[in-house]
Amino acid sequence: MNNTPKGKLIAIGGAEDKGNEQEKPGADSGTFIEDSILRRVVDEMGGHHAARIALVTTASSIPREVAANYVEAFGKLGVTDLDILDIRERSDVKPDMVKRLSKADGVMMSGGNQLRLTTIFGGTAFLELMKRRYMNEVGYVVAGTSAGAMCMSSTMIYQGHSSTGLIKGGVKMTSGAGFIGDVIIDSHFVQRGRFSRLTQAIAGNPNAIGIGLGEDTGVVITEGENLETIGSGQVMIFDGHEISYSNFADVEEGATFSIEGMRVHIISKGHCYSLRERAFTAVRVPV
Repeated sequence: MNNTPKGKLIAIGGAEDKGNEQEKPGADSGTFIEDSILRRVVDEMGGHHAARIALVTTASSIPREVAANYVEAFGKLGVTDLDILDIRERSDVKPDMVKRLSKADGVMMSGGNQLRLTTIFGGTAFLELMKRRYMNEVGYVVAGTSAGAMCMSSTMIYQGHSSTGLIKGGVKMTSGAGFIGDVIIDSHFVQRGRFSRLTQAIAGNPNAIGIGLGEDTGVVITEGENLETIGSGQVMIFDGHEISYSNFADVEEGATFSIEGMRVHIISKGHCYSLRERAFTAVRVPV
């Protein structure tokens, strides 16, 4: 059986440019939106004339405000078919929502609290449809920013501050939505100094690759293993496969730990990384 996904994941580190002057100090509104991450999302879903996008704001505590921001941003990109799926509790995940999801070319999941996404959608027909379409349909896109990106992996960080990241137990993990295995995704990575918490996450799960996404930065993941960096910042890769020493399992909760041999890579726009080969691949040439 071929387990290679035919669809694509677009994981974004948060604070993506929406053509909003407040988010880009000193810039004219819309200056960057045409060359933005959201433009890439739209293009991957078939372009603004064809794209039918399902917007999921479940992670947010202010879903109406978030939805309004995306309506404006996607509108600037010429998208006219944006379906806002207002799901706030598990009881909202009704057959009608699944039917609406089935008509979209892809999904955009907003930021907020990633644990809301997994606890509300876990085990539902809604999530199963997203995963099935991602696996089986060429051109289907699952995009998410911040919490919407962090939930994509099978193992997910749901709590932990950068100040306690190097203290055992300072980072809390749980099961994610499971679109992609053997990776752990973190967001707002550079801006919030989250190096330490992804270090701990990989120390405890050295079979996984850590993906730290900077703000207004993301990765397009094809075939479940080829990463291309997009956006204005950088992505950091944490590889624990060659750790030669670790006492993480032996120290007590609340204690410091030691590791030797963790590899770290930095990839910026247009550069690529193979999860399978655990190495840089060819730079993408713009069309």
